Amino acid sequence: MHSTPSTPIALVTGASRGLGKNTALALARQGTDVIITYHSQAATAHAVVAEIEALGRRAVALQLDVGTSSSFAAFAERVSDTLHSWGRMHFDALVNNAGTGEHAGLMETTEAQFDAMVAIHLKSVFFLTPKLLPLMVDGGRIVNLSSGLTRFALPGYVAYASMKGAVEVLTRYMAKELGSRGIAVNVVAPGAIATDFGGGAVRDNAQLNAVIAGNTALGRVGEPDDIGGVIASLLSPANGWVNAQRIEASGGMFL
Repeated sequence: MHSTPSTPIALVTGASRGLGKNTALALARQGTDVIITYHSQAATAHAVVAEIEALGRRAVALQLDVGTSSSFAAFAERVSDTLHSWGRMHFDALVNNAGTGEHAGLMETTEAQFDAMVAIHLKSVFFLTPKLLPLMVDGGRIVNLSSGLTRFALPGYVAYASMKGAVEVLTRYMAKELGSRGIAVNVVAPGAIATDFGGGAVRDNAQLNAVIAGNTALGRVGEPDDIGGVIASLLSPANGWVNAQRIEASGGMFL
């Protein structure tokens, strides 16, 4: 396993499980070396690294709490050290995936819950990306994660969906401001996915699962495999002219 100047390197936040893990593995399968981050599940993250290495690619797992912006400068230094250890100075693609769910209505959401959503979903993308941009190649690529919940409204996701709506606007501004460096920025908006996200409700609640499947054109809820490939494809050279777009991968929910 070795990284050459022609081997793309991607950084995927929140990739110890779920969509981030699936994205990291999909990128590895298409020949990309991957830096992943994890919040607290070190053993799980290192298992993902082993899976990536088994595919013949380089990988490393770095701890990162995206909700603590004061840690981003030190994190960027660790990314730089990793790149140097691979004989490189820059990486090619950033996937801002890390996040948590919050299920509460407008009247029930506390200020602490709201502030946590701001920090984890909005401030993280807004402030982590600039810290990493000096380490990104000109002509690089960024994918931010949003949600189908910015297009359709389901009670209980008001704070989470509001943050994702902000990320979609931020994505367009990032594309505009980074265009001079040839960096394309897009947002992928998954529909309901059967993971342990948000307590695993979509996966484990049979009634909720059935309702979502019944309101999805393809007749089922999404799986992580439905999303990782979309993100990896968006980062492939063939999609380099796609920029500032919201790409929903929901199987056709609530059409």
